[in-house]
Order: sequence, then C-alpha cells, then structure tokens
Amino acid sequence: MQQPGHRNSKGFIMWNDFKNFAFKGNAFDLAVGVIIGAAFGGIVTSLVQDIIMPIIGAITGGISFSNLFIPLHANAVATDYAGAVKEGATLGWGNFLTIVINFVIVAFVLFLLVQVAKRMRNEQPATPPGPTTTEKLLIEIRDSLQAQKAPTKKS
Repeated sequence: MQQPGHRNSKGFIMWNDFKNFAFKGNAFDLAVGVIIGAAFGGIVTSLVQDIIMPIIGAITGGISFSNLFIPLHANAVATDYAGAVKEGATLGWGNFLTIVINFVIVAFVLFLLVQVAKRMRNEQPATPPGPTTTEKLLIEIRDSLQAQKAPTKKS
C-alpha cells in the first residue's frame, strides 16, 4: 500500500493531470479569454446604455429606449417597462433594440480582431540574408568537388 502523497499515488497523479490540463495550452488560454470577454461585455454594455442610447434618445426627443414596450393585455396601465412586465405579457422592443446594438458592436469588434489576426498570419517573413562569404566559399568547394566526381561523357 502506498503512502498518501507518494509520487505514484492516485491523488498525486490526478493532481499532475489537473495541472497539465488547467495551466498548459488551450484550457488556460480559454479561461483568460472568457474573463477578458466578460470584462469587454461590460464595457460594451456601458457604451451602449450610457453613451449611444442616450444620444439616440436625445435625437428622438428624449425617448428612453429601455421603456419602449407594447403591452399584450387589455388592462395595461403601467408607464414603464418593469411595471408593464409585472402586469402581464409585454413586448419589450426597446430593450431588445439595445441588446441588438450591443451585439452589433461586439460582432464588429470581433470582426476587426479577426481581420488583424489574418493580416498577421499572412505577412510574409523577411527574406533571409544571402549566404555569407564563408558559405559562398563552401558552396564553391562543394560544387568543384561534385564536378570532379561526376563522370564525363565520351562523345
């Protein structure tokens, strides 16, 4: 029977497998990407709700898009979206429009990132410098030796 913590114990092997999975390669990169994506989502949400939608609201005469809705029941009296939802079925098209704008902004930024990544992959590497003088001399020697060994054709 093996002692706990021994190098060949199941716990130690499982810990090593977990470390290899979590901290090497794609799993760790994915985790970082998800965290950055969540932060980026918060930035985009703030951009849309705090900057873009108020500007659109000012252009349209002070309309708050978050409160634009269509009640789907006869006895609707609420004047805001939250109240209308409490009363019954409601189409919150203003909120939906805000979310669509969020999506378009995120999709556009991701499109730009993909374009940058494509350009970086397609860049041709710099042409390597020509052979040095030593390499040229070695090439000449090699060619000369090959010419001496080559059989000559008799006419």
